[in-house]
Amino acid sequence: MRYLTTIGEKTYKIDINRDNEVVLDDVPQGLDLRPIDDAGLYSMLIDNKSYEALVEETDGEYRVLINGVLYHVQVADERAKRLAEAAGAFTSTSGEFQMKSPMPGLIVAVPAAEGDVVKKGQVVLILESMKMENELKASRDGTITSIKVQPRQAVEQGQVLLTIA
Repeated sequence: MRYLTTIGEKTYKIDINRDNEVVLDDVPQGLDLRPIDDAGLYSMLIDNKSYEALVEETDGEYRVLINGVLYHVQVADERAKRLAEAAGAFTSTSGEFQMKSPMPGLIVAVPAAEGDVVKKGQVVLILESMKMENELKASRDGTITSIKVQPRQAVEQGQVLLTIA
């Protein structure tokens, strides 16, 4: 799974594969992380150097204390980030909004219809990708003016799925 991790102004891509191998910005890392207790204390081995880290989560942000230095870390998995972007997390509340597919997949269901008045957060499409169903939600209140897909239709990343005005 790929995570986008932000520390200060810098964002890193972190991939963790099924064997728990860690790849940081496309470079494999010698990393081992083990919990020491239930209070957020971890033992880290990075390139054969040992560290202790105290990790605390508050409001979706992690505070990580390593060797007396406090880091504020934000973590989002790439799939969730794409879904948030597709749902229009940064969408204008006026004019037309085109919902685009955040990833290639198959339309499973279209619970909304053209002409429906929808509320922000209402499920308007269900997309299956990598054997997971993803609910795509209206990014704002409005009326669905066009639906460009139907159930069992394959879609590509970036393809326009529907329009809300």
